Amino acid sequence: MMNNAMLSAAQSVIATTATAWGLSGRKWWPALFLVTLLAACSASLPPIDQAALPATPTAYKEGDGRWTVAPPAEAQARGEWWKSFGDPLLDDLVARANAANASIQVATARLKQARAFVRAAEAQRLPEIDASASADRGRGLVNGVPVQGTRSLFTAGADLSYEVDLFGRLAQGVDAAKLDAQSAESLLQSARLLVQADVAQTYLALRAIDDERALVRSTVVAYQETLALTERRYRAGDAAELDVARARTEVAATESEALALDRRRAELEHALAVLVGEPASNFTLAAGAWDTALPIIPAGVPSTVLTRRPDVSSAENSLLAAQTRVGVAKAAWFPTIALTANAGYASSDLHDLFQWSSRAWGLGLIGSLPVFDGGRRKAGIENASGEFDAAIARYREQVLVAFKDVEDQLSALRLLAEQAQAQDRAVSSAARSTALSEIRYRNGYVSQLELLDAQRSELRNRREALQVRSAQYQSTVALVRALGGTWN
Repeated sequence: MMNNAMLSAAQSVIATTATAWGLSGRKWWPALFLVTLLAACSASLPPIDQAALPATPTAYKEGDGRWTVAPPAEAQARGEWWKSFGDPLLDDLVARANAANASIQVATARLKQARAFVRAAEAQRLPEIDASASADRGRGLVNGVPVQGTRSLFTAGADLSYEVDLFGRLAQGVDAAKLDAQSAESLLQSARLLVQADVAQTYLALRAIDDERALVRSTVVAYQETLALTERRYRAGDAAELDVARARTEVAATESEALALDRRRAELEHALAVLVGEPASNFTLAAGAWDTALPIIPAGVPSTVLTRRPDVSSAENSLLAAQTRVGVAKAAWFPTIALTANAGYASSDLHDLFQWSSRAWGLGLIGSLPVFDGGRRKAGIENASGEFDAAIARYREQVLVAFKDVEDQLSALRLLAEQAQAQDRAVSSAARSTALSEIRYRNGYVSQLELLDAQRSELRNRREALQVRSAQYQSTVALVRALGGTWN
């Protein structure tokens, strides 16, 4: 329904224009009656079917039941969550990515565009003033005015036009543009969070590779020592040539695995270069110890953290914008009323153009009411309604994905913690087995094959322990991303 302020504005416009035209009240009251009648039929927005939206769970399945339901909080700060890892180099990489990453710059440009669209939509609600000047010379008809003989006509003035937004079409257009801008702002937040998470995960994966490379190369040294011992025993006649061949095979195979890790590390280093916005040829990250802290996200973090997820906020704003555009499409059926005015000077002599006697002015009220358009407006409403239905489905999917992402990482962290404990026990047993096998081999109680098996088992278990630890870091970063930022 149209509010009283809008109705009063319409009445004022019609009354003022009628007075300027010299019309009495009885001559213009039908127009006012028509406007008042149509004002009661302003476009209404379609309701959002709550049944089409996913129900909010009372607790996460992988939590401890202390997760709470709360209203959206997408405006809350995401925080510098990466600093909880206590790694100055990671802090520096994220800062460089925030400043130079291409994806963030693209999202920033999209937000700039969306805000410009808001200003353009708001400008349509303001009066438009244009200055004009013309010079015509003709015979019979000059600038629409009949003249005798050959005449010149010079004009200079200003034109004003203003559309009276009686039915809220322009206001709803502004509202939709603002919601689009809020969606673009959320997408920028999402791009930042995604880039920050990618930087952290890539950096932590690189540090895990560094530790694995050091482990494999130390194993190569151990295999080389075993090979040297086997060669001495072979020369002394205490070992067969087959034992020497087996030892050499293990040395070469492990060296190959070390080179494969070198290749993987180079790829991660190049990926980091792209994330921080630098050429891979100029980017180098020296190998270092993996002493990054592993933050523990408490299970009692409230769901207000999850509601800050920028992709969910963006989907919500897009839904509201689509809902508003249905109202804009419906408003196309209502008449448009524009107030026009012009004032200036007109003269057949250029020297007399700006004389007071050459002044000219006019007022106008233009109304347009759609009668037949071949179904174009109806198709516009159906198109807007279809986009609204699609926006509801996208929002529902985004919310479901958000809960799924959190559940995934909560379950991953719980299971990885148990797996890490089991893997630590396996490493301890494998290391003990290798030590005993080496002593027995040196004393001639077991074959070289059994020693190599023990060494391979220890290497495999140590590498798996490193991979489990790396997965814990990756899942922690993924949980931060799923929650939409810091949990403090």
